[in-house]
Amino acid sequence: MENILCLILGGGQGSRLFPLTKPRSKPAVPLAGKYRIIDIPVSNCINSDIRKMFVITQFNSKSLNHHINHSYRFDFYGRRFVDILAAEQTVESKGWYQGTADAVRRNLRTILDYAECDTVLILSGDQLYRMDFRELYARHIESEAHVTIAGIPVEREKVSAFGLMRVREKSGKLRVTDFTEKPKDKATIDQFATSEEDLKELGFFDPQKRHIASMGIYMFQKDALVRELNRDDSPDFGKNIIPRIISEREVAPYLHDGYWEDIGTISSFHQANLDLLGENPRFVVYLPEAPLYTNPRFLPPAFIDGADLDRALIADGAMVKGGHIHNSVVGLRSVIQTNVTLQNVVMLGADFYETHNPRKKSEEIPLGIGEGSIIRNAIIDKNARIGKKVRLENKKRLQNYDPPEGSGIYIRDGLIVIEKDTTIPDGTVL
Repeated sequence: MENILCLILGGGQGSRLFPLTKPRSKPAVPLAGKYRIIDIPVSNCINSDIRKMFVITQFNSKSLNHHINHSYRFDFYGRRFVDILAAEQTVESKGWYQGTADAVRRNLRTILDYAECDTVLILSGDQLYRMDFRELYARHIESEAHVTIAGIPVEREKVSAFGLMRVREKSGKLRVTDFTEKPKDKATIDQFATSEEDLKELGFFDPQKRHIASMGIYMFQKDALVRELNRDDSPDFGKNIIPRIISEREVAPYLHDGYWEDIGTISSFHQANLDLLGENPRFVVYLPEAPLYTNPRFLPPAFIDGADLDRALIADGAMVKGGHIHNSVVGLRSVIQTNVTLQNVVMLGADFYETHNPRKKSEEIPLGIGEGSIIRNAIIDKNARIGKKVRLENKKRLQNYDPPEGSGIYIRDGLIVIEKDTTIPDGTVL
């Protein structure tokens, strides 16, 4: 796999994940207690023996850049790396990236520097899945295609949320023959259904999942990618480049039959974290043959004293001093005091341990969750200070709520979201 160069797109604004994306880019949002979203595609590459990776960044990139630089360091004597390609002004272009294809186009000079790489893998930096790209590459080579697109089978009632691929046999090989973005028309949806024979040839058949949605994962012959990007200024792969290349070149499908979640909204982020819990989780973090990598922080084990835990992930360095934690994720360095109830909560943790030095007046409430507090169906961003006997349960069942300036408590998709560095006074009720 030394001939593959991977580009991970991490520059989007992620406005639908606000306020989690207020201080950081979407790929830098913490996930599963101790990781960040960007660790998913990077880990998939490492586990697939891909060792040349660029993360293309733009919006709110400081936290993401810091994480990449401190987490992934290979040997000094080989061309193996995870590096940053930040948006920059050049003689040819002085503006921001205008889309996914534009981001790659404006880094073609760097891509061409790697003459030994004849294949380019393009990934999104904000999806939760596990894939062996060696299998994708084998399919790509076997099909003799210019591009191979990874897709996932979906039920008919869900197709309007995805870009759909039409797959048909062409000259004895399965090809992607058409592409449509989020179809609503019944006739169009019918036309994009894949036959039972073709699905079986792709290694999967479920009569309830006859449609193939694009995962936004593309494997290009490098020459084909360079030619397509140099043709014009089309800004986006999904909307511009892929539909055009399907009509003119050989494009093969690759079917991923497994868990995949595009973490694009607050509700999908919350659910993706809760999907990790349970006896048979939809996404398994405990696979020794395919581990998830991240920043090695050298934190102590979690400390738990007298707590009732049921379906909970407790990250390194957390201190749980009592209470009831059900179906929740407790992040790095989190502090939970006695008699606290958490249900369906994703707690992102803290960036530091609080010292025993006297706190400033604005920090009279310590880091973490105070004694006797009850929180349900919520996401708590880093470094939150939640006082004693706080009740955050969204009793009014609001779907969306923007707080008064400075309070830091939002509601998105019916979920409470506590902004990073927020202080919530004792006895607050929502």
